[in-house]
Amino acid sequence: MRALTVVPSAKDSLAVTDVADPEPGPEDLLVEGLAVGVCGTDREIAAGLYGWAPPGRERLVIGHESLGRVRRAPDGSGFAAGDLVVGVVRRPDPVPCGACAHGQFDMCRNGRYTERGIKELDGYAGRFWRVEPGYAVKLDPGLAETGVLLEPTSVVAKAWEQIEKVGARAWFEPSTVLVTGAGPIGLLAALLGVQRGLRVHVLDRATDGPKPALVADLGAVYHSDAVGDVASAIRPDIVIEATGASPVVFGALAASVPYRITCLTGVSPAGRRLTIDAGSLNRDLVLENDAVVGSVNANLGHYAAAADALARADAGWLGRLITRRVPLERFSEAFAHRPGDVKVVITLDDAST
Repeated sequence: MRALTVVPSAKDSLAVTDVADPEPGPEDLLVEGLAVGVCGTDREIAAGLYGWAPPGRERLVIGHESLGRVRRAPDGSGFAAGDLVVGVVRRPDPVPCGACAHGQFDMCRNGRYTERGIKELDGYAGRFWRVEPGYAVKLDPGLAETGVLLEPTSVVAKAWEQIEKVGARAWFEPSTVLVTGAGPIGLLAALLGVQRGLRVHVLDRATDGPKPALVADLGAVYHSDAVGDVASAIRPDIVIEATGASPVVFGALAASVPYRITCLTGVSPAGRRLTIDAGSLNRDLVLENDAVVGSVNANLGHYAAAADALARADAGWLGRLITRRVPLERFSEAFAHRPGDVKVVITLDDAST
């Protein structure tokens, strides 16, 4: 079958190649691939920055933001032919560490986990794929066009869980959240904030294109001013940082609000220097009882929460997050940024087998 593959750590090796058809075991699901989302991780793998092929192989099938339809399911699996499904990305390490042993493989302590489309396991960017029923998530049938958003939503669901767990250290009744960044993660974080009944503000540097309208139609407030000015004006109880841009990260941290929780979801590039008043930042964090937590990846509970959030969301609004759909054979277009892009998706259901 045709699949999108890469030689990890080799720049410009991304290509559609012929690979062996998946061979599901007796307990596995056979899934027809419908789409995969393209995110920053995929672009970094394509640029040769990281990625690990399966043992003994040169090429890795990429694609970790999946969407497919079950072709064949074993009896008693809880799935049936025709079900809309997403495959979970991470698998626990084989040792396992304590976190993995408790089903929290998103918090793996020893780094021996594997990940579909990233680390030592083929991803989902092929016409067919197999997945264990325990690592498949059934979606509402109404998400046939937008279910590919489940994986990034699971990352956001985890971030909100982490915020709420930190908040539970004391009385916690937040009212206002600031989300920095109006990409897919930021907009989905805003969606879950609105679903929680919070006053949501979203900051992004874009002043035109689809982002301001997407935020407004969510019932949130859009800002494009400096992060410090916005944070000082709205005094958020919660900040979800989704840009990874160092000035934005530290600008958000420097805005002093008592008992504020800041969740960092954006990954900053290494090697960029920024001068900050570390002493003042430390003083404010301590004296205001502020908390900063990083959050990445997701476990099965987060996927379930994300599936529920998407099922409750406005279908038209979710559809507008996907700003481009590109056929598999024209994958290079999906990896080229265009003005106005929010989420770009590669479609698989028209790929030759």
